Amino acid sequence: MKRIFVESSSIASVSYERDGSTLEVEFRSGRRYQYFAVPERVFEALMAATSKGAYLNGHIKNRFPFTLARGNSTQ
Repeated sequence: MKRIFVESSSIASVSYERDGSTLEVEFRSGRRYQYFAVPERVFEALMAATSKGAYLNGHIKNRFPFTLARGNSTQ
């Protein structure tokens, strides 16, 4: 997945795999989460959102299955 660095106080980068509808979010803390079965339109809306953290909290967290991504690093 190609990582896209974003301007956000809580999110460092985002990547999206269209084939598997998998969204990966890397937080500034270094933790990375993968969200599954995320429609492309939701990814596009996240990228267009003025506040990516608020969009993630309101439209992705607790709505899609997720896991802590492998190879996580914490600072």
